[in-house]
Amino acid sequence: MSEPNALFTETILLLGGTVVSAPIFKRLGLGTVLGYLAAGVVIGPIFHGLTDGEQILNVAELGVVFLLFIIGLELKPSRLWQMRRDIFGLGTAQVILTGLVLTALADLSGLLDWRGSIIAGFGLALSSTAFAMQILEDDGDVSTRYGQRSFSMLLFQDLAIVPLLALINILDTGKGHGTPIVDFGIAIGAVGAMIVMGRYLLTPLFQIIASTGAREAMIAAALFVVMGSAALMQMAGLSMAMGAFLAGVMLAESSYRHELEADIEPFRGVLLAIFFIAVGLSLQLDVLWDNALVILVTVPVVMAAKALIIYGLCRLTGSDHNDAIRIAFLLPQGGEFGFVLFSTAGASSLMPSSTASLLIAIVTLSMALTPIGTSLPKGLRAARRRRRWKKISRVPAPTC
Repeated sequence: MSEPNALFTETILLLGGTVVSAPIFKRLGLGTVLGYLAAGVVIGPIFHGLTDGEQILNVAELGVVFLLFIIGLELKPSRLWQMRRDIFGLGTAQVILTGLVLTALADLSGLLDWRGSIIAGFGLALSSTAFAMQILEDDGDVSTRYGQRSFSMLLFQDLAIVPLLALINILDTGKGHGTPIVDFGIAIGAVGAMIVMGRYLLTPLFQIIASTGAREAMIAAALFVVMGSAALMQMAGLSMAMGAFLAGVMLAESSYRHELEADIEPFRGVLLAIFFIAVGLSLQLDVLWDNALVILVTVPVVMAAKALIIYGLCRLTGSDHNDAIRIAFLLPQGGEFGFVLFSTAGASSLMPSSTASLLIAIVTLSMALTPIGTSLPKGLRAARRRRRWKKISRVPAPTC
C-alpha cells in the first residue's frame, strides 16, 4: 500500500475507533480514556501491517501539548505563584522519595545494575499528565483542591525530565560525562525567553490579527503560538507540554483567552483521543505474554508503592483522607516521559534494549489500569453512603 493510501486508511481507523469506543465506554460508566485504550488494542493487529504505533504516538502527543496550553489559560501567574509550595515542595518530595524507593526495588530484583536501577526507579516515579488531566477534566475536578495538588505534582515531574536526562549522560560511562550545568542554564534561559515573549509579544500579536477580522488567521496564530512554544522548550531540553503550558499562563490574563481556548479545544480533543488510542496500539501483546509473570508482579508493586508514598506525602502536607486517597489512585501509573528515559537508556550502556522495552510495556499497562483504579475511590464512597443510608433507614421513627 502506498504511503498516501496508508495514511488515509490509518486516519479512518483512528477516527472510527474514537467514534465507536467513546460513546460505548461513556455509557458503561468506564470513561472515554479506557475506551480509547481498548480501541487501540483492538485495531492494533490491523495497524501492524500499515505503520508503527509509536509513530502515531509521536504525532498524537500534540494532544498533550494542547491540553497543557488550555490548562495554562486557566491559571493566572498570581494563582500559579500561590501553588509554588505544592509544585516545588510536594512535587520535589514525591519525585525524590518515590524514585529512591523504586530504585531500591529495581536493584533488589537483580535485573539491572545500580545505574540502570536509578534510571528505572526515577523513570517509573513519573506519572502520566495526559491520563491524569483527562480524568480530572472528565470529572470536572481540575479546579478542586485535590485536582490542583495533583496538577502541581505533574507539573514538577515535567520539570524533572531535564535533570533526569542529564543524569543518563552522567551515568553513561560509554559516552562520557555530559554538561548538566550548561543544559540547566539553557533550560532556564528558554523559560526566561518564554516569559518575556509572552509578556511583551503575544498579546500585541493577537491584537493586530484580531483587528484584521481574519478568523482563520486567528486560529493559525493560536496553533503557531502553541506549537512554537512547545518546539522552543523541546530544543532547550524541556518537554513540549511545558512550553505550551507557559504560553497559556502568559496569555491567561489576555482579553483573547476565551477565544484562544475555543480555537484550540477541537484540536486538543481529537489529538488527545488519538494519543490514548496510540498508547493502546503500542501495547506489544507478545512482549506482555512472554514476560507475563514479571509484568504481573512488577505493575501492581510499582503502582502500590507510588500510591502509598503519594498518600503519605499528601496527608503530611495538609490533604484530608479523601483527597489523599483520590490523588494516590490518580497518579500511580507510569508517564509518557518514561518512554523517553527508557528508550534513551536502552540506546546507551545503562540497560539492555530488551529491559527498556519491558519497562515501556510496564508503563503502558499501568496507564491502561489507571481509569479502573480511579473508579475505586468512587465505588468505596458510594458503598459507604449506601451503608450509612441503610443504618438511618433502620432507625425506628419516634412515636407520639
